[in-house]
Amino acid sequence: MLYNSNDIQKIIPHRYPFLLVDSIIEISEDNSKIVGKKCVSANEMHFVGHFPEKHVMPGVLIVEALAQTGCVLLLSKEENKGKIGYFAGINKMRFKKQVVPGDVLTLEVEVVSSKMNIYVAKVRATVENKVACEGEIICSVG
Repeated sequence: MLYNSNDIQKIIPHRYPFLLVDSIIEISEDNSKIVGKKCVSANEMHFVGHFPEKHVMPGVLIVEALAQTGCVLLLSKEENKGKIGYFAGINKMRFKKQVVPGDVLTLEVEVVSSKMNIYVAKVRATVENKVACEGEIICSVG
């Protein structure tokens, strides 16, 4: 593990209950790819109201977990330290598997282009090597 939740909180501003990345396990040598983990628990607040009879993690929160993982990568770069990452777009996001308590999400983010302070990344969330969702996110750093 490269970063635990305490380390992550030193890089991005998110806090419980909206910190959705538990650890960072890999960052590529060229700083273009990052892999994080999210352990899904029935104790999370969104399960109180999101299908309380059958817990399913909201897809938008899976995308947020991916974005937070990407922000750890971007905001750990020297030129972006102390800045904040903002969503600028979500493209071609497809949800293929329900995520439920007990699952461990693997969050993969690869920055494929950047111009000025705008970054485009391919993202994928998997559970036990099965794709839960994948697509593209765009964010700005400022």
